[in-house]
Amino acid sequence: MPGLRRDRLLTLLLLGALFSADLYFHLWPRVQRQLRPRERPPGCPCSRRASSPAPAPAAASRVPDAVAHNFSRAGPEAEHPKGGRRGPRSKLQALFAHSLYHVLEEPPLLGPEDSLLASQEALRYYRRKVARWNRRQKMYREQFNLTSLDPPLQLRPEASWVQFHLGINSHGLYSRSSPVVSKLLHDMRHFPTVSADYSQDEKALLGACDCTQLVKPSGVHLKLVLRFSDFGKAMFKPMRQQRDEETPEDFFYFIDFQRHNAEIAAFHLDRILDFRRVPPTVGRIMNVTKEILEVTKNEILQSVFFVSPANNVCFFAKCPYMCKTEYAVCGNPHLLEGSLSAFLPSLNLAPRISVPSPWIRSYSLSGKEEWELNPLYCDTVKQIYPYNSSNRLLNIIDMAIFDFLIGNMDRHHYEMFTKFGDDGFLIHLDNARGFGRHSHDEISILAPLSQCCMIKKKTLSHLQLLAQAEYRLSDVMRESLLEDQLSPVLTEPHLLALDRRLQVILHTVEDCVEAHGEQNVIADDPVQQWAPDSGQANLTS
Repeated sequence: MPGLRRDRLLTLLLLGALFSADLYFHLWPRVQRQLRPRERPPGCPCSRRASSPAPAPAAASRVPDAVAHNFSRAGPEAEHPKGGRRGPRSKLQALFAHSLYHVLEEPPLLGPEDSLLASQEALRYYRRKVARWNRRQKMYREQFNLTSLDPPLQLRPEASWVQFHLGINSHGLYSRSSPVVSKLLHDMRHFPTVSADYSQDEKALLGACDCTQLVKPSGVHLKLVLRFSDFGKAMFKPMRQQRDEETPEDFFYFIDFQRHNAEIAAFHLDRILDFRRVPPTVGRIMNVTKEILEVTKNEILQSVFFVSPANNVCFFAKCPYMCKTEYAVCGNPHLLEGSLSAFLPSLNLAPRISVPSPWIRSYSLSGKEEWELNPLYCDTVKQIYPYNSSNRLLNIIDMAIFDFLIGNMDRHHYEMFTKFGDDGFLIHLDNARGFGRHSHDEISILAPLSQCCMIKKKTLSHLQLLAQAEYRLSDVMRESLLEDQLSPVLTEPHLLALDRRLQVILHTVEDCVEAHGEQNVIADDPVQQWAPDSGQANLTS
């Protein structure tokens, strides 16, 4: 081209190539995602499970209304496949229709003071958070000269995660009759991600976060915080172990694998037991490239992604523990299944405390705690605040029953909302070390029940109901887990182990009643005084 010097021509060609690359790799994929609905590939290629076939595409694309449950009501009875007659209801529907799931809870909710959040204050806080998020995104794009077709995020008060937060009250994380949980599970399963980052715990290990926002230090499990297009957040735990693998017998509980399917199953079991203390959790098949790597702004997280020799996209934790490629999790080649647990309200809105369990285990190779050596240990606990003057001890026994059913030996702390005081419910967080060994029942997990010989009448009634054939625990769990995208979530041996462990719990209660009398074992009153002296040492420090 006459008139153009060679260096100017090369500069124009270089700029054209850069613009074309930006258009092809950044703008065009975003336009495609805007123009077409997100699709999930048929089957489950990332699961690589030899024991179970991939679900059919029709089953994988269930509409939310087909799986939504109003937990306090029975759904319509099934149609007879031939004659159009009504068949028997499912066991899960029959369970939630039982009168036990309609009994008014004590103490009754009296007003706003029984809700965790004040709705207007919470909405103002979340609007500020959304505005701050949008400003940061704009600054990030300007800093790196990026273009984006995505509109700023908006806070919708009717969003499922907002309604979930506003619905938390002194009885539990959600109400029996609330339709919000089903909507929240659907949204976490389907909404696109807009950011991915390490959790505050992992950032604390890296020295890169405000540690006043932590409740307790993190373990070694790789977990990420994902934010969705509705501004909701969830904790993502990727698959690290196959369904049919059992924890080796020689593993200590504190180095056991952490399983994403255990988090999902724990939520369903907690709901069936009517505790409602596990945050809503759902399985999802993630595209780790598009839904994590391409949306994260964290340079450390970006740096731990790599392509394996099998051409699978992998990433690992950048932390003092599991920070080697042999501990990485990999897609197939991009798809990876994992669990998503809904976030609880910010600690700025709803402070929580983390309290060491009186039955904490020794996290050493040879040591033992006092409760493991002293069968009368509970007598000491009953004399110590707050276990001598509140519902706290009965709540710990509830938690021990839950942990025994799932086989979780790693409950070293428990968390509570400070607003609800000493009688507040315990939040059953971090259940990923459950469902490790279906062939073994760890009786020591039941130590709070066997040593204290106390149980809530409500809890015992639910356990007795689930031991009946028409409401068998394994059957209702199997049916409940069918709702999840990653079904089968548990193998059959794990489901059958629930029935066996349920019988162990009931026999333990029978032994206590025989030894101490029913009136001393089964607690009718929500609050009982165990000892007059409240001036003892405080276990919560």
